[in-house]
Amino acid sequence: MGITWREDLAIGVDQIDDQHKELLARFDLLLSSCKEGKGREEVLHLLTFLDDYVISHFSDEEKLQKQSGFPEYESHHAEHVSFIARLAELKERMRSEGGVQIDHVLDTNKLLLDWLLRHISVRDRALGRYLKSQGTA
Repeated sequence: MGITWREDLAIGVDQIDDQHKELLARFDLLLSSCKEGKGREEVLHLLTFLDDYVISHFSDEEKLQKQSGFPEYESHHAEHVSFIARLAELKERMRSEGGVQIDHVLDTNKLLLDWLLRHISVRDRALGRYLKSQGTA
């Protein structure tokens, strides 16, 4: 099972779409590594990448939302905060349980698959529709 970018996920803002492509490519690498039995090693690389990348990405998205007057900003921001907290919880579990266990890999896969794809396909696409309606995308 791989995961790839689909044009129906595009919101119409190149910077944000490119960031989403990178996030999905990194997640696909984790899935591929899991198939090869190397998920434990790759999950650490992915979580390290996500530490900085999602904060930057979410900041870019939220700046765009504020500038455009996006009416769903508060709830969208809350989802971002929740995702960052869930990543931190997962990393803390790994630390407290002595390193990456198979259930951590599965939890990371589930978190990313459920949250990331739903967030992009529902919440971020709503932002894209709003920006188009405002003539800014």
